[in-house]
Amino acid sequence: MEDLVKLGREFVQAMRERRGIGHVNRIYAVNAQSVEAVIPPGRDVRIAKGKGAIEAKREDWAATHEIHELDADGPYVHPPNRFAVRFRAEVTQKETGRQMTLSEIAVYTVEDGKIAREEFFMMPK
Repeated sequence: MEDLVKLGREFVQAMRERRGIGHVNRIYAVNAQSVEAVIPPGRDVRIAKGKGAIEAKREDWAATHEIHELDADGPYVHPPNRFAVRFRAEVTQKETGRQMTLSEIAVYTVEDGKIAREEFFMMPK
């Protein structure tokens, strides 16, 4: 369980420091999957497959949103191989100027010391 807690804490700290994009290459498995609750606006898929696709998804999101505030709370561990993080963000969509408060929970599955799957759960409006 110590390794799970360590990985979870490292992940949460990277998110708080907005190092989430660069962090993908180091702690995600090569074939990791990122599963959104719904198909995000402007995208045509709900599941990003592979480190490159996850990194591209994060880069695209960062390029299209101004992040005013980002809070990551956790990790909440579920041994032997999962942890969850609660996210809350204040953002503005660059294209529309629309300001939003985003609130979601993400569950991460760890295999061989790397994140193999992330699943996002959204707060309904």
